[in-house]
Order: sequence, then C-alpha cells, then structure tokens
Amino acid sequence: MKRILVLIAMLLGTLTTAASAQVFVRVGPPPPRYEPVPPPPHRGAHWDRGHYRWDGYRYVWVPGHFVRGRGHWAAGHWHQGPRGWFWVEGHWS
Repeated sequence: MKRILVLIAMLLGTLTTAASAQVFVRVGPPPPRYEPVPPPPHRGAHWDRGHYRWDGYRYVWVPGHFVRGRGHWAAGHWHQGPRGWFWVEGHWS
C-alpha cells in the first residue's frame, strides 16, 4: 500500500511539472489577424481575441471566442524574454 501511494505521488508530481512547463519559441508570432467581434451570446460575456499558438513546428491561428466570468479579462499574449517568445495565458483579475 505504501508503495502505491509513493508511486501515485510521483506520478502527480510529474504531471504537475509537465503541465507548468513553459515553451520558448525563437521566432516571434505573425501579426494578429483582424476578426470582427460578434454580438455577445449572453450578459457578462467577454471577447477573448484570436491569437497564434505554437504547435511545436509553426504558429497556428486560434479564433477568438467569448469567455464568461467576472472582473476584468486580461487577454493572453506573446511575450519576448531572454530565452525567446512564450505565451502568457489570459486570466481574470
């Protein structure tokens, strides 16, 4: 039983580390595409504009969509650091 618990703890630790790993890209993303913003589907919906994501080989466009929440939506964006470009997820503040 003790061995199983240790194995589960190790597995969870590995998953957490993998999920929080940051990917750096040497080349910056292309300029964002223009997307007309449709009417919100419901009250309290905030538009999360489209963006490029890195698929391991190239940038791929992700269309904008509405998100639901309270407060101020800080959109995700690409940031250039000393190790390259990395994606900062959108979040509520």
